[in-house]
Amino acid sequence: MKIISLRHLVLLYASCQCAAFFSVKAQINGTGGNIPLAQKQFPWPNLPYKADTGSGERGAQSGYNICNATTLGPNSLCQTSFLNNLTDFCLWGAQKPNSVVGDIEGEMVAFCTNQNHGSRLLPIGAITGLQLTRTPGYIQVVGFVNNLALNIKAGDDGGEADPHGADLRGNPLGGLVYSSAFNRPGTNSFTQVIEWNYFSGSNMFCFKACDPAGANAASLCEHKYDRVGCEYNMPADYPKINGTFQACKGEDQLPVGQYVENGATKTWKQPPEDQGPIKNIPYKAPIPRSSECVFYASTEVFPPSAQATPLSGVPLSNDTTNSTNPKSNSGTPTKNLPPAATGASRSSGAASFSASWEIFIMILLFFTTRYIFN
Repeated sequence: MKIISLRHLVLLYASCQCAAFFSVKAQINGTGGNIPLAQKQFPWPNLPYKADTGSGERGAQSGYNICNATTLGPNSLCQTSFLNNLTDFCLWGAQKPNSVVGDIEGEMVAFCTNQNHGSRLLPIGAITGLQLTRTPGYIQVVGFVNNLALNIKAGDDGGEADPHGADLRGNPLGGLVYSSAFNRPGTNSFTQVIEWNYFSGSNMFCFKACDPAGANAASLCEHKYDRVGCEYNMPADYPKINGTFQACKGEDQLPVGQYVENGATKTWKQPPEDQGPIKNIPYKAPIPRSSECVFYASTEVFPPSAQATPLSGVPLSNDTTNSTNPKSNSGTPTKNLPPAATGASRSSGAASFSASWEIFIMILLFFTTRYIFN
């Protein structure tokens, strides 16, 4: 029987480490349809052209993720969304007018508040009320938007978008979300948001992006309560928000489905859709406490020059709320927007250097080991 020497064991170990390293890198950065969207990581600006290159039961990704000045406009198929601050975020909408969300949730595209992201633009006056809240665990924007501005059929109750879905390919397929809210101090870029959820319909919307470094991201951005909408998934004082444009600090909400009754924490689970309409929910979602709210005029939040021309049938906002100077502390808006998402290159110099350095180290480890034991 042949005895394996220490030299061969070390070489075998080094080879396995290299193989494991590159296997993990491929899994994290892969675009295959067999990889759950919530497991795909694409550090900015290393986005693939399509985050999902699969072709499962729902077909192929209909849009793309590299979006820039060449893709900006009313026909953009950009499926990379942002939630940065009160003046800079995107909503998911339909590609074609008069669509029903339940029919096109896998094909939705980004409609953004300005021209920085290579997407479609929200028309002037489309949003008539807005509150952005920054909490320890997430950044959230809720408000009122005319369905028509998102190509959604008037009166449609809408639905949910999230990075999961029954086949784990996400809604929309390959849809990615980034935010500048979770950057390390001193950096000026975007962080990929792994857990997020979004609802729109009935002229309302709510969009939450959970801190990818937070311990409770999955529960705070729970995606399994798609039948109860904004009121339960992102509770807020919606009637008072309509007609205002505000940014606040806030506390984390209870995970959707959880409530406190007589001092005891209980959990309600959404029934399957085949059981018919939901007739009773045993609790009313408590609204998390907010503070330090700053109010703005609509023209401060959405300068006409940054948006698309008004859409026929979409009323202009008549908001004349007094404004205060923006603050730079957490939970309040900033007019100093992050750099535009150019998407012109698949990688930045820093990112390319990092990847090259990792490869160099692994190769050096392998050949150094061989040299030592030869």
